[in-house]
Amino acid sequence: MRGNMRKEYQLNNLGCADCAAKMEKQIESLDFISVVHLDFVMQRLKIEVKPPMDSRMVKDSIYKIITDIEDDVRIVELDESADFLSKSEKNDHDYDHELDEKRSIRVILFSSVLLVLPWILEMPTFMASGLYFIAYLAAGASVLKKAMNNLLKGKIFDENFLMSIASLGAFAIGEYPEGVAVMLFYQVGEYFQGKAINRSRTSIASLMNIKPEYASLVTEKGVERVKPSTVEPGQQIMVKPGEKIPLDGHVLSGNSMVDTSALTGESMPRDVMPDSEVLSGSINQTGLLTVQVDKKYGDSTVSKILELVENASAKKAKTEKFITRFARYYTPVVVGIAVIIALVPPLVIQGALFSDWIYRALIFLVISCPCALVISIPLGFFGGIGGASRKGILVKGGNYLEALNEVKTVIFDKTGTLTEGAFQVDEIYAVNGFEETEILEKMAAAEFYSNHPIAESIRKAYGKKIDQTTIEDHQEIPGGGIISTISGQKIVLGKMAFLQQQNITTVDYSKPGTVIHIAVDQQYAGYVVIRDQVKSDAAEAIRGLKEAGIKRLIMLTGDQKAIADQIANSLGIEEVYADLLPDGKIEITEKIMRESAGKGKVMVVGDGVNDAPVLARADIGVSMGGLGSDAAIEASDIVIMTDTPSSIIAALQIARKTHLIVWQNIIAALGIKAIVMLLGAMGMATIWEAVFADVGVALLAILNAMRVIRS
Repeated sequence: MRGNMRKEYQLNNLGCADCAAKMEKQIESLDFISVVHLDFVMQRLKIEVKPPMDSRMVKDSIYKIITDIEDDVRIVELDESADFLSKSEKNDHDYDHELDEKRSIRVILFSSVLLVLPWILEMPTFMASGLYFIAYLAAGASVLKKAMNNLLKGKIFDENFLMSIASLGAFAIGEYPEGVAVMLFYQVGEYFQGKAINRSRTSIASLMNIKPEYASLVTEKGVERVKPSTVEPGQQIMVKPGEKIPLDGHVLSGNSMVDTSALTGESMPRDVMPDSEVLSGSINQTGLLTVQVDKKYGDSTVSKILELVENASAKKAKTEKFITRFARYYTPVVVGIAVIIALVPPLVIQGALFSDWIYRALIFLVISCPCALVISIPLGFFGGIGGASRKGILVKGGNYLEALNEVKTVIFDKTGTLTEGAFQVDEIYAVNGFEETEILEKMAAAEFYSNHPIAESIRKAYGKKIDQTTIEDHQEIPGGGIISTISGQKIVLGKMAFLQQQNITTVDYSKPGTVIHIAVDQQYAGYVVIRDQVKSDAAEAIRGLKEAGIKRLIMLTGDQKAIADQIANSLGIEEVYADLLPDGKIEITEKIMRESAGKGKVMVVGDGVNDAPVLARADIGVSMGGLGSDAAIEASDIVIMTDTPSSIIAALQIARKTHLIVWQNIIAALGIKAIVMLLGAMGMATIWEAVFADVGVALLAILNAMRVIRS
């Protein structure tokens, strides 16, 4: 059975957030559409079509809905590999935007001059009326045209309808300057809104400037430029200084500094050399690198980041959904109230004039446009997601960003999350005349053929080249230790029980850690203690979470209780569950979630394959993405690309700032509108003030929402 067909479109010139919501709703109602998401901020439409369905018919249906609602939208179908805008489309979009800006400025200046000339020159009424009419047509022709087209299609209650009724009503009752002012201020507001929204789009699109445009593939004929998506794992690519690394791989030759700030938010470049791993989307700074590709483009780091951020806005927060529903009913209700204000008082109040009450009703119409809310709320959440991604934190949706504000319990996995997940020799003890450096050298030689992580940590601690010719015999006993002959000496290496089995008396060591003992020719020589090192910022993360008001901090691990308790105590975590298998972690997590029901959300932070089920089960799953497994990243809702626990604090701060800004916009927009409506109904406000309040509130809300992008 064939799966759903995915389609993606760029909607250039989409300027009305309320219209975008209507488009999404109508497209969603089509029988053959299973999934639809229209992102107004990035002017991007994504749909999934049920099979079997003709591609041309889908396209025609989508085009008709969009152009019926906003006929000057230019629709561009995108291929699967497109980023936010292809290079040619960006150029076309920028050019169109510049033309619109220049046209708007000319219209605003021309209408403004005609509006003030009658006052300056003290013209007679008939001449002034003529200039006002010309100024009105110059400023409002496009609005009137859109309102008429929509009216013929049976679509009313949009911003064009509201502005047309308000301005024509002002002309009808002889308030010519105010009729012009409605259209003029509306155009001024649209101009500044357009600039603000375009700036936010540019800011967000700049976050996506990590997509490589080509790969320099090494072939038998030489180096050839190809699309990254055509390169297969195992092939070799060349990356020159200043170029983006197009695919994940490891360095075969060359030394360089690599800038990973676009991926992780870290400003410090990383040194790479042969055998170093390099990630797509990072920038090669200093040396020529030859890289062997390890993953297809679709599985690469840059592809996953692009997919996560592009799809983030599809998962809307409750506040966004509420505002969309609210706007749907808000405008018709206000129009209904305006009709009542215009007609009822003159009929029931003695001496009341229709002209006065119609004027008051017009104020209601002007101020009722919901654009400030419809634009600024999703812009605030998208800005929060964008601001987080600048710091190497990928949030998969506005719903998760909003949910961060409700977190009261955080559960940490230990290994790879709070600790480095890599063994390291932490202590060396030598007895019976042996030196510390001597026993480390003999241990490293004995471990030469072992692939065990403990063996690797011992060889790394030794740090010198091992003379392989000195190793005369090597025997590794699974679950026990190693017996080796090096330079004629019998070396026995392993845990205390293993050496005791070989009739060697050892020193007892009771502190947490993995202890490897060594004997030389049956004489006990000492031991090394190997521990998983706590991440440098783990204590800072725990302290910051407590200061942020997190009530309960818990650590889960499959490690021994003594080791778990030692690490938890050093970090300030009071609740620890150790010796857990994956199903045990799920069981404990579910128990904690039952205990936390109604007291806030539970966040789980992990990194490994065995953490994926717990991450998926939690209210919010956070994975350490830089070194974490693909399974954990897939199962999580938030990905920390830097692998630093302290980034969780930054995520909470961004979530709280986003929440604050979104509610500032909601309260300010509704509050100011309510005040002006009330003043207008009482005859204490003019249309001038209503228009200024409407466009001013929208502009302020947009500018306020943009603050979170720079978080």
